[in-house]
Amino acid sequence: MNALAATNRNFKLASRLLGLDSKLEKSLLIPFREIKVECTIPKDDGTLASFVGFRVQHDNARGPMKGGIRYHPEVDPDEVNALAQLMTWKTAVAKIPYGGAKGGIGCDPSKLSISELERLTRVFTQKIHDLIGIHTDVPAPDMGTGPQTMAWILDEYSKFHGYSPAVVTGKPIDLGGSLGRDAATGRGVMFGTEALLNEHGKSISGQRFVIQGFGNVGSWAAKLISEKGGKIVAVSDITGAIKNKDGIDIPALLEYTKQHRGVKGFDGADPIDPNVILLEDCDILVPAALGGVINRENANEIKAKFIIEAANHPTDPDADEILSKKGVVILPDIYANSGGVTVSYFEWVQNIQGFMWEEEKVNDELKTYMTRSFKDLKEMCKTHSCDLRMGAFTLGVNRVAQATILRGWGA
Repeated sequence: MNALAATNRNFKLASRLLGLDSKLEKSLLIPFREIKVECTIPKDDGTLASFVGFRVQHDNARGPMKGGIRYHPEVDPDEVNALAQLMTWKTAVAKIPYGGAKGGIGCDPSKLSISELERLTRVFTQKIHDLIGIHTDVPAPDMGTGPQTMAWILDEYSKFHGYSPAVVTGKPIDLGGSLGRDAATGRGVMFGTEALLNEHGKSISGQRFVIQGFGNVGSWAAKLISEKGGKIVAVSDITGAIKNKDGIDIPALLEYTKQHRGVKGFDGADPIDPNVILLEDCDILVPAALGGVINRENANEIKAKFIIEAANHPTDPDADEILSKKGVVILPDIYANSGGVTVSYFEWVQNIQGFMWEEEKVNDELKTYMTRSFKDLKEMCKTHSCDLRMGAFTLGVNRVAQATILRGWGA
């Protein structure tokens, strides 16, 4: 089942639990706007190259739409649609005043020079500048993009609309980015894990973790979890996978990956097959890479007692059922990785106020939001006698449905 089908399925299950009528259900599911643009740029060698860019704006009942822009060869309209919808529910779960959006350009950023990436970003911004905005749709970084991409979007957008730092989040600090934004998703994963374990009478200290994906989210989660006494026994990234049953020295690994651009070859752990990283013996599994990695083929062999979904849509519905029967507790993506969009909201607020917060305030506010959201999610689980995924979906869908009805859009 692809990401869009799985997201629609979860939405419909939540809708049934909430007793939404069919007209309201349909209006919540249909995207507000879908944009597809051609971006043609001169390459460094003088030849022209064309790329297709997308922006799906899913819902704005609760506020401006919000979502990342990814640069990837396989940017797929269905996946962009699914992720835009997930952002709608995620921002509602986090109780921040946004709706959902997502975008991307079908390109391989590793095969483009910095100047080509800049030209591509500026052309894309020229094509969509009148459809995004501080109170309309606020992009952010995603796979294949980062603070520099956001700086180019901000600069190009400002040529049309005047200096507008709040039009994107995830910017460099010098252009109005927020302190703490870089670590935000990983820190949110840590706060979410803490909240879940506390519910089960446990703490992070002493638990054995396996982390699939050692990019921004996975590496920050590993650092913060290890600082809390968690033992990271295996990690993987695109270069390979490593394992140390006594716990990997995360500060040393972070230093190593900075120099060698990957975990492969780190001498503080043994190399293992990256394809079996999810099946390693551990207490808590953190998929922090791609979607769909936990499926019916491998779900039965997963040994973890808890799964923290740091990636978007890492577990497909078939695997959900298998793991549920095994008693595995899954902390769903629309809550577990919401730290990034929450601190993006803080960045937007700071830009609008023209007043920057200290990093300690950002981190304290994030903990407050993550802790409150988990409590709200658990209340929905009790109300509807459902698991954490359905608790999160019913919480998010209900908040968006209520805003839609109050605005008079529910007919």
